[in-house]
Amino acid sequence: MEESMKNIFRRTVAGLLGMALLLCPTISASAKKSSLTMSEQAGDTKRMKDAVRHSEDAAKVFDEIMAVPDKSIPKDLLDKAEAIAVFPGVVKAAFIIGGSGGQGVISRRTRGGWSAPAFFKIGGGSFGAQIGAEKIDYVLLIMNEKGLRGLLEDKFEIGGEASIAAGPVGRTATAQTDAQMHADILSWSRSQGLFAGLALEGATLRQDLDDNASIYGKKLENREIVTHKRRVPPAAAKLINMLNKYSAQEEKRGTN
Repeated sequence: MEESMKNIFRRTVAGLLGMALLLCPTISASAKKSSLTMSEQAGDTKRMKDAVRHSEDAAKVFDEIMAVPDKSIPKDLLDKAEAIAVFPGVVKAAFIIGGSGGQGVISRRTRGGWSAPAFFKIGGGSFGAQIGAEKIDYVLLIMNEKGLRGLLEDKFEIGGEASIAAGPVGRTATAQTDAQMHADILSWSRSQGLFAGLALEGATLRQDLDDNASIYGKKLENREIVTHKRRVPPAAAKLINMLNKYSAQEEKRGTN
């Protein structure tokens, strides 16, 4: 009787061990999946914070530049622009060593205001006297459809298909040169408090699908964002409010 009980006990223990061995891979896979999910969620949260920061920094830079009319982008130029791109805090060293440089946003003028913003990465280029600065803010006005078409490509080199010139500074654009008047894009930089026109020759722009996905929930192309009347997301409202504050909102040449 005692021997029989021992056999039953042995078989029970062996059965439990077998079940445990069978369950281990499932438990391990489940734990691994849970760990990956948490990691992905943490990555998504960080990307969202980065995208929001890029938008809010762009709004801050634009507001600070336009708050001093005598040293800002001429309002009559801003009112004529088809689109605007703002790149806050671009790291100079990244251009030298071939890094990504920085991130920024573009918004297109629409009927009654400005479009929801799309996100860009900027890198490359030659920046002359600006080379000693650690971080530089850039603002680009896209003055016509040619410049806008180029900017909405997957990859766009400034000064290649679309011409660029250093923008004038001050209340009006009456001091523009012929080069400025005929340029597809006008550009400015701000470094260590100094705001001035700068021809951003050779800089390369690429759409930032990750930042777009963080703000809009999926990897939208920049063209789709700025040409399809997308609702301005709360994360980008500050920037669009700033653009509307400083630029005329009248209907513009039939743009949508």
